[in-house]
Amino acid sequence: MQEVTFGIAILLASGLLFAKLAQLVRLPSVTGFILAGLVLGPSGLGLITMATMGHRLDHFTQIALMLIAFGIGEHIELRRLGAIARDVGYISVVQALGAFVMVVAAVLCTTWLLGDPGQFRERLVLSLLLGAVAVATAPAAILHVVREQGARGPLTATLMAVVAVDDGIAIIIFGMAMSAAHQLVGQQAGLVHAVLASVYEIVFSLLMGVATGLLIDIVLHRLHRRGEMLTGGLALLLLCGETTRLLGLSPLLAGMMAGFVIINRAERDVRLFRALNAFEPPIYVLFFTLAGAHLDLAALRLAGWVGLVYFVARILGKYGGTWLGAILSGAPAMVRNYLGLALIPQAGVAIGLVFMISSDPRLAAWTTIITPVVLAGVVLSELGGPLLVHLTLDRAGETEERQGHPQCGELRGRACDSWLRGPQGVRLAPWSREPLHPPAHPESVVVFGACHAATARGLARVATILAHHYHALPMSVRILDRSERGRKSEEELAAMFLPEIDEARGLGYPLLTEAIHDSLASGLVSAVEYNDARAVVLAYPLGRNPLAFQKVLDEVAANILCPLVAVRFAGTLSCDRLLVPFLAAGELDELLPVLEALATAVQPEITFLHLLHADCSRREIRTAGEQLRQWLDLHLVDVRTDFRVEAAESRLESILDSARTHNLVIMTAARRRRFRRLIFGSLANSVVHYCRFPVFVVYTPDRSRLDGMGREGA
Repeated sequence: MQEVTFGIAILLASGLLFAKLAQLVRLPSVTGFILAGLVLGPSGLGLITMATMGHRLDHFTQIALMLIAFGIGEHIELRRLGAIARDVGYISVVQALGAFVMVVAAVLCTTWLLGDPGQFRERLVLSLLLGAVAVATAPAAILHVVREQGARGPLTATLMAVVAVDDGIAIIIFGMAMSAAHQLVGQQAGLVHAVLASVYEIVFSLLMGVATGLLIDIVLHRLHRRGEMLTGGLALLLLCGETTRLLGLSPLLAGMMAGFVIINRAERDVRLFRALNAFEPPIYVLFFTLAGAHLDLAALRLAGWVGLVYFVARILGKYGGTWLGAILSGAPAMVRNYLGLALIPQAGVAIGLVFMISSDPRLAAWTTIITPVVLAGVVLSELGGPLLVHLTLDRAGETEERQGHPQCGELRGRACDSWLRGPQGVRLAPWSREPLHPPAHPESVVVFGACHAATARGLARVATILAHHYHALPMSVRILDRSERGRKSEEELAAMFLPEIDEARGLGYPLLTEAIHDSLASGLVSAVEYNDARAVVLAYPLGRNPLAFQKVLDEVAANILCPLVAVRFAGTLSCDRLLVPFLAAGELDELLPVLEALATAVQPEITFLHLLHADCSRREIRTAGEQLRQWLDLHLVDVRTDFRVEAAESRLESILDSARTHNLVIMTAARRRRFRRLIFGSLANSVVHYCRFPVFVVYTPDRSRLDGMGREGA
């Protein structure tokens, strides 16, 4: 494959596909990226190789490494790390020394058992060099898993700080090991020279990062648009990376320091981090997929016993050193027991150190052993390391998934979703208020159609609350198949309504009942028309595909002259904290009867979320906020309300994010039907499908149709 553009397309598509497959089995996306690279690389189909395209895409690797380093710097905020600074210091030093000492000792013993006992000097050189390489970790894989899982907490903060410090320690140990190796092979470079060289590299790399961070901070204060910040910040970061590389310094340390400077400035301007977050995903996919393509499984065979010992000894050294460092610092048990597992990934830095060894003519004799050994360790650690990072963060309870839905208990991901939206997860919050008082002379009814026993009580409560607002009575309608006419006795029919009768009685209302033998839509429409209902309440089907009910909803809504409230049950139905997202002010008038009904019966807190287009100006946001405040002052005077006007880049994500702090979402339905809905979509349907909390979707009758009916009556 010679065409670079086609190669990029294949890398992106295959990386994303394998990432999604990995997520299905609860593996981190980075594992999928690397597996995709293995399939495309020389160990698989051979489409991406160093001979064809590998070197032509190396610039993506350099860009990704700089962005990764900068992103790690964001996580080293001194104000947050103050409580764990002692832990970070002890763990960083002890785990690095642990990996070095363990690998040196293990390789030395293994080569003594397998080789000539008389060649101690050569075996010692090999052991020192492998021990120095073993110290390095893979910040890219660790950072990607942390971001993907949305991890937050003390263990995550400690992990990111240790990873940042680890590369600096790795450079120092590697420089000293190289000096010792030179002395052992007859090149008296001197230990002092090696230490000074390492200190020079670290200090000047950090100074370059400080200068870049300060320069970016100055530039950011003169730029206000995200595109300009992204362009200027990326230019300065890449310039920093290439400059440090030309000077023989460490781009990783410089990039980390630049991020560290910006996040710790008094202004704490994180806009560049957020702008880069939107730019990074395709670069990361290319980086990790290319990393997988560069891995050759043949290295596993060539490494032999030394490779296996190196891999196992490095894990033991990292884990044992982390455990010991945590004990010395008095770190919490969670950090002590699990942090070492998250330091297993190893990739780019280790490979760079191997290249430095192979480019040194004095150490060329050891390259044929070191290269396959380290590459074998990289293959194994990159495949299993991200999974260990994921498990560590999950066990610590610091991932978004782990923090998850409060009602799911130990269930996570798809299992939680299935439980929430299934019969077992549907629950009703206890009615803790005084019973409602039914009207002495009911004016009409509010009809609800119960099809599933799990939702009958919830529908009865919603219908009773609406009936209280309309001075009406709730009425439960059961639609039965025409073929069942006459097969059930009066007692059996009455028994079907017991759950909703009990719920309505608990709220202080009697319940009317009716069984109709007809099709679902036709039976509901006839019940509404015959009883002159003021409103209709229906429930979406339980399960993961509630929109299968959409055809019935459309048909009922199109043939009635009163509002229809479609309830999506998910978890516990409670009406204490309501979220009302809307796009246009006219939607509020359509929702007002439902909101007034809930306000009268439940007295909830209501948050209004006005979603404007992403490019609206601050003036438009202020104007929309003032108009919303005036509407609230006019219509919901005695109700506890709050509002937020947001320029939403994704309307769905804004609603789902806000729903996490509420227990019920109420919104209007789209007026589009069939083909138009297929082309343009429906925001309400998307919320119903993805939201993990109950949702009310309100269908209001078409005003033009109401006017037409009025003219016909006249």
